[in-house]
Amino acid sequence: MDAQTTPYDLIGGAPAVQRLAERFYAIMANAPEAAAVRAMHGEDLGPIVGKLAGFLSGWMGGPRDYFMRDDRPCVMSLHRALPISARERDEWLWCMQRALVESDVPDEARAVLEPAFARIAEAMRTR
Repeated sequence: MDAQTTPYDLIGGAPAVQRLAERFYAIMANAPEAAAVRAMHGEDLGPIVGKLAGFLSGWMGGPRDYFMRDDRPCVMSLHRALPISARERDEWLWCMQRALVESDVPDEARAVLEPAFARIAEAMRTR
């Protein structure tokens, strides 16, 4: 990856980010391995798919529309109130790693994204 190429570019832009967010929540919704992290979410995951896609888009170096919205919640603040332990962290990472693979994210992008997701997941822990 050169200095001008972002993870957003590497995975294929907006359609790929949307696919990743959709796959991530589909895995979380259906996998028994994600039961604890799934229990932290509301019954309908639909609205949060778009929020994750918007966040990931800007975070990966694509359009920063999500971050420019006045009503954008702070990701850290949203998670601070939740009892996130190593179990929930690991379940979230498991879902994201599967989503990266099942969304056909190229190996080069996964090599950049997986360690970054691990750092974010650890930072979200509250216990």
